[in-house]
Order: sequence, then structure tokens, then C-alpha cells
Amino acid sequence: MGKSRLTAGVKIRFGVGDFGLSVMTASLQFYMLLYYTDVVKIDPAIAGTAMLVGKLTWDMVNDVLFGYLSDRTKSRWGRRRPYLMFCAVPLALSFWLLYSLPQGMSNVAAFFAIIGTFVLFDTFHTMITVAYYSMTAELTTDYDERTGLSTVRMIFSVIGYICGAAITTMLAAMIRDGAGISDRAAWSKVGLIFGVLAAITVLITGITVRNKPVVNDTPTKLPPIRSLISTLKNKPFLKFVVISMIMSTAFTVVTAMLPYFVIYQINMESQMSLIMMLMLVTLAVFLVPCQKVVNKIGKNKAYALGLVIACAGLLSSFFLPNSTTPLIYAIAFVAGLGFSSQWVCPHSMLPDVVEYDELSTCERREGIFYGMWGMTGKVTGALGVAICGWGLKLFGYVEGVQQTATSLLGIRLMFSVLPAVLLLICVPLLMRYPITRETHAQVVAELEKRKHI
Repeated sequence: MGKSRLTAGVKIRFGVGDFGLSVMTASLQFYMLLYYTDVVKIDPAIAGTAMLVGKLTWDMVNDVLFGYLSDRTKSRWGRRRPYLMFCAVPLALSFWLLYSLPQGMSNVAAFFAIIGTFVLFDTFHTMITVAYYSMTAELTTDYDERTGLSTVRMIFSVIGYICGAAITTMLAAMIRDGAGISDRAAWSKVGLIFGVLAAITVLITGITVRNKPVVNDTPTKLPPIRSLISTLKNKPFLKFVVISMIMSTAFTVVTAMLPYFVIYQINMESQMSLIMMLMLVTLAVFLVPCQKVVNKIGKNKAYALGLVIACAGLLSSFFLPNSTTPLIYAIAFVAGLGFSSQWVCPHSMLPDVVEYDELSTCERREGIFYGMWGMTGKVTGALGVAICGWGLKLFGYVEGVQQTATSLLGIRLMFSVLPAVLLLICVPLLMRYPITRETHAQVVAELEKRKHI
């Protein structure tokens, strides 16, 4: 198996696929709940519950299913690329539909409209992302080079994330004012623009990254149930998933509540894009330094260090006054610095799990591991949005008006204290994570020895 050196061109062509996907992800994480409550005028509890139900019903199945299917796929383009090449256009259309709901729906109609559009979008999104992320483990088996490959991809990811977070509302406003149309129609056009952008970048990766996998890409022969059970027996993977679930819930709560915090707690709606830009640009700037820290102290310790730094920023935001304050920029900088580890470490940690599995099953099953990770991330992400929706309802949030002291307290608690507590829970779990550079090297050496027997 040995070490494999990827050219800069391969890394760039692979990474560009995440640009458009991250534009969509950021737009959904930061603004989906706000779109439902303030643009389409849906009750926040209904919106949050519908998103959670959609995730619990379909996403509990589709990520693992498509991961298993991609492991078994055999084609002239390999196991992963067909999903990028043939699902990109349907992904664009489904994202457009996601941002095209009508106003004036009853609670029942809104509930099922949200579920229906999310299930359609998640189907094509999952087909693409599971296959795409699985390519990380196939392009190289080197512990450190995976960090480098993930860092390049995350640079594109963060740039896309910045675009999705910073320009969604600005673009909607520009389209609305320029074309003289309603907010709802403007958001629909934003959905179409972002969908087309994602389709283009995914196609670039799917068509141009033709490297033959450095590992055996023979389709898995394990039956579905046995494949799933053996995945759950992988102890490093189970620990990784627990950490990821907690982290996903926390980060989703932060991103979903950030617009509410900026608009209602610190009265800086006009500067919301600037605040988000500062946090995400800081995150992007520190990706390469984060990679260097990872190479020095290991993935798990660097990840834990980043979460501690992010917690410091989040907790300090709880004490900001109910008025405009420049301190939010310092907090955004600290949070961006800390969250840079979230963009580098987990994406380079999961591929290492695959070799542990190969040692016991004698098969490469990247797809089902990424499918399981994707499933848990989406479900816990939906749980985070649902918590925000329930919390807003519980604390008496009313869209578009001056909030009560109780409502503002709820916004502050959900934006700062709740996610900080969840992140701190992850720290000791990461410090005890079993895969290190040394243990992974032992596993790769054992696989190499087996290959030559």
C-alpha cells in the first residue's frame, strides 16, 4: 500500500468540488430556519420539527444505503465518480425547489412541504457527498498526506462556506430590489443560482479527477446487514461518530442562532455579513497553521485544542449587551480560529478508520463509513435546528419585532452556552481517541505485509 504522493493539480481538482457544496451547506445552516420563519412565515416549532422528522425518516436510511451501494458500484469510471457526474444537475434543481416554498400555507401543509423538499434534496446531496468524501480515503493512504489533501479541500470548502454565509441575504436583497419582486421570489432565484454553482463544481471534480485509487477498489462482497454490523464493531469509528454527533449538534445550533443573535441581541443586522465574513475568513486563514499543528501534535489533540478556543469565544458572547458592540468582531475572530480545527481534523481522521476495518474484513468499504458519518451528522444537525425552533417558541420569539427579555435570554443561551457545553464534552473524548500517527502506521504496515503473503 505504501505512501502515495498526490500532485497539487489533483488536490485542487478534487477540492474544488466542495466549493459549491459548501455554498449550499452554509446557506442552509445559517438561513434555512430564518427563511422558514421570516420569509415564508412558518411557525418556528413547525419548521424545526419538520426538518427533524425529515432527517429521522429518510436520512436514517439513505446515507448508509448510498454508502453501501457506492462500495458495490462497478463502472468504467470507478466506484465513486458516476455519482458526481450524473447527480449534479438533479442536485441543483432540488436545491432550487428547497428555496421556492409558497407563503400562506397552513401548518399541516408547511410541515409536509418542508419534509418533501428536504427528502428530495437530501437524496441527491447524499448520493454525491458520500461518494465524494469517500474518495479521500482512496486517493492516498498516508496519514499526513490525508491531512494535506483534506486541508486543500477545506480551503475550497471554507471559501464556499464564506460565500454561502455572507452573500445569501445580500444576494436575495439585490435580486428583490433590482427586479422589483417579492422576498419569496428573490430567495427562489438565490436557490437556483447556488444550485447551478454546486452542479458545476461537482462536475469538475467528477470529470477531471481520474486518478486510479491507490487501494484495491474491488466492490465489497459483504451482504448489507453484515456490512452494517461489522461497521458498528469498529471501536475507533464508534468513538469518532459520538464525537461527530455532539460536534454537529453544537455547530448547527451556533450557525442557526447566529442571525437571531446578531439581529435581535446586538442590533447589528446591517453588519451581519461582515461579522460572518470575519469569522469564516479567520477560519480559512488558520487552516494551514492548523494543519501544521496537526502534524506536530496529532489530529485528536489539535481538534480538542481548537474546540477549547471556540468555546472561549462562544461563552464570552453571552455577556454582550442588548446593543451594538464592536466586541462581536473579537469574538468572531476567536471562534473562527477555534473552528478551523473542525474543518481539518475530522475529514482527515475518518479515512484512517478505513484501514482498521480493512484489517478485520479484508475489504475496502469507504462508502459505508462515510455514509454512516453523513447520516449521523445530518440527523444531529437537524436535531440542532429543531432545538433552535423549539427554543425560540419556548422563549416567546416573534419574528420581526422587538424581542422581550425572556426571548433575548433564550437567544443568548442557545447561541453561546448550549453549544459551548457540548463542545467541551468532546474535549476529553478526543484526548482519548485511539488512532494516532504511530498506531495507524502499524495498521498500514500489517496490511502491507498481508498484501505480500
